[in-house]
This record gives sequence, C-alpha cells and structure tokens, in this order.
Amino acid sequence: RSRAGSGLRLGDVRQECRGVARAALRLDAAALDELLRTAMEEYGLVTAWTEVIVPTLQAVGRKWESSGERYVEVEHFLSWHVSGALRRHAPPVVADRPGATTVLACVPAENHTLPLEVLAAALAERGLPVRMFGGALPVESLVAAVRRTGPVAVGLWAQSRTTASRPLAQHVAAMEWGVRGARRKPVVLTLGPGWAGQTVQGLPRPSGLAEAVTAVESVALR
Repeated sequence: RSRAGSGLRLGDVRQECRGVARAALRLDAAALDELLRTAMEEYGLVTAWTEVIVPTLQAVGRKWESSGERYVEVEHFLSWHVSGALRRHAPPVVADRPGATTVLACVPAENHTLPLEVLAAALAERGLPVRMFGGALPVESLVAAVRRTGPVAVGLWAQSRTTASRPLAQHVAAMEWGVRGARRKPVVLTLGPGWAGQTVQGLPRPSGLAEAVTAVESVALR
C-alpha cells in the first residue's frame, strides 16, 4: 500500500494507485492503459474501480481544485483512458432477455457518465443485458427508452443535487407495460451523490458500485 505518490494526496491506498497517478500526470497513454488493464484483470472490475481508479481520480480532482484549476487536462486524460479500459475489459454485448434488461442513463443536464460506464461493464461481466444511454438524456427520450425496452431496472445517475429530480424518478418508477393482469414496473435505482437528501421512498439508493451490481442482480435474476 502507498501513502504518497506523484505529488498527489493519495492517502492510504493500494500501491497501484501510485503508478496510475504517475502515468496520468506524465500523460503517458501506453503506461496508463497497461496499468488499468492489469488492475482490472488482477482484481476484477469492482475492486479495481473502488480501490485503484476512484482514489486516483479523487486525488487528481483535489489537485486541480487546490491549484487554481491546473491539472484539468490530467483529469480528462485519466477519465478518457478509464472509459476506454472499461470498454476493452467488458465482454461482448449481452443479448436481451425478456424482463432482465437494465437501462442506465444520466438525468437531464448531467454529463458525468464514467460511474455508469463502469456499472454497465460490471453488469455485462456478469452476463446481464444492459442498455446504456450516457449523459444528459432528455426526459422524453428516457421515457421512450424505458417503454421500448421494458427493463427490469433503471439506473439514474445524478452527480449533483441540482440535477437530481425526484419527480422524474417517481415517474419512471410508475411506468407500466405488459398484458393486462401481468403488468410490470421497473425498479428504479437512484445512483450518485446528487440524490443525497433527495431519497425517493421505495426506490433503492445503492451507496457504491458493488451495492448497485447487487441491487440489479437481485431483481434481474429472480
């Protein structure tokens, strides 16, 4: 484990964070890709994200916040390479299974997609079909996507409280489809720090990646 590295306040984290941080600060694409690939293969996606990638991203974020917004390029560089590593690590797209698909989207005006990308990859890793719609999906488009796919679960990501929308989550949770007498509704997961203080009664709010994966598995594998 490492308590320092590359001028970033990493804290008490896995040793791999030091290498990832150094590669990111050097803008060394080849080294960063190799370090991310190794971490995902050695530890698995959930542990690599939670114990290697997230602490490094947080350290880079603290660095630019305390440096007059210097190092923004490092954060963008690291995020882009993490996104690419997730796509390479995830298995091929899993075919839809009736009543098992999960829809993932950022709420309107929200563009922080990386946490949803890792959730999509983790679900695909477990053989669960996913439809990923990325950042700032308009309300009408989200509703249309849910109606067209009939998902078992819908994950809505909000990074800030200004984008989290309780009425939107409630509206999606109330949607129904299927034949009369066998109507179904999706389980809506309110994901991300933006939902803090805006808990929607009856809707799960997983605290992290592992909890979100478990929540989806619990309804998709019934």
